[in-house]
Amino acid sequence: MKFKSKFATPAPPALGLVYDSRIEPLAMKSLGGGRPRTIRVITGASGQIGGVLTRALADRYGPGQIRAIYRERRGTAADLDIAWVNGDIQNKESLIAAFKGAEVVFHLAALVSIYAVRPQEFHRTNVVGTRNVVEAALACGVRRLVHVSSIHAYDQHPLDEVLDESRGPADGPHHGPYDRSKAAGEVEIRRGIDRGLDAVILNPTSVIGPYDGAPSPMGQVFLDLYRRRIPALIAGGYDWVDVRDVVSATMAAETQARCGENYLVSGHWHTVRELAELSQQATGVAAPRLQFPVFAARLWAPCQVVLDRCRGRRPLYTPVSVRVMAHGNRRISSAKAQAELGFHPRSLAESVRDTYRWFDEHGMLGEGA
Repeated sequence: MKFKSKFATPAPPALGLVYDSRIEPLAMKSLGGGRPRTIRVITGASGQIGGVLTRALADRYGPGQIRAIYRERRGTAADLDIAWVNGDIQNKESLIAAFKGAEVVFHLAALVSIYAVRPQEFHRTNVVGTRNVVEAALACGVRRLVHVSSIHAYDQHPLDEVLDESRGPADGPHHGPYDRSKAAGEVEIRRGIDRGLDAVILNPTSVIGPYDGAPSPMGQVFLDLYRRRIPALIAGGYDWVDVRDVVSATMAAETQARCGENYLVSGHWHTVRELAELSQQATGVAAPRLQFPVFAARLWAPCQVVLDRCRGRRPLYTPVSVRVMAHGNRRISSAKAQAELGFHPRSLAESVRDTYRWFDEHGMLGEGA
């Protein structure tokens, strides 16, 4: 099934990012119209945000000025003629080699999972890995480090109060291991700042949108909705933000953010039901009618994980994902990012529509894709 009539859009802008109209003007504004020839390095370039950021930076500075660190795959930016560096944030020496001569480092690499992962694994990547990035940046004299963290670094409670940058960290024993690791990773950034590193932190909410080649868990949800593989929805919701808007804020943070500051990069809170209905509007495939309350979803989630694994399918309906959808703050404020970084999130409907367009154009909507 093709979506030419539904998704017809003008030719892509000069930036080279299909479906985007915001990153280039914001990037050139922060440059003051100039194009300095300096090296930018990206960790986590093979991820969804990393791929979009790598492509945007290559358009802005030229491919010869970009180094992208990867481990096994290069992601959606693999076609770019940039410097691809095989490295690992758990190996400080590989980072020092990659950071030499760099003006700015964008640190995106992280372990994110909706499955049961041992806390030590989160710690090794999200804390020790971030510490290594800080050490390498200091050793190489990097002018600025932009760290893309997560909303999960913040305590979501109380859920009925606005969550902004003044909220406390998710560092208590009652927080999940991923949340604690992201909060602890930010501590490593601040220790680097205390030693003279110029660094800023961005905290996006749940990222969706095009250029999702892996795909991500949320990308898989969209594909499963299209293929009618989700028989029922769960109550709850979350704050979703478009990957292109996160990249716009990340690029602006290089020059416009204040050292040592956090910036929440949130989109819009919607229920899972509303997300499924937007999927239906984009594709014409009916959304599931059945919906489980949170208490029932919690009870059934472990069984669903076992069933999916027995069928050779990727589990999406897990105890972790249910907890996130049930206990995400609905009032996350991006006012600071809007005021200082020019951040303006697009509608969720646009993000969902463009996600399906990208999947369709890359042959990912077929049953076997």
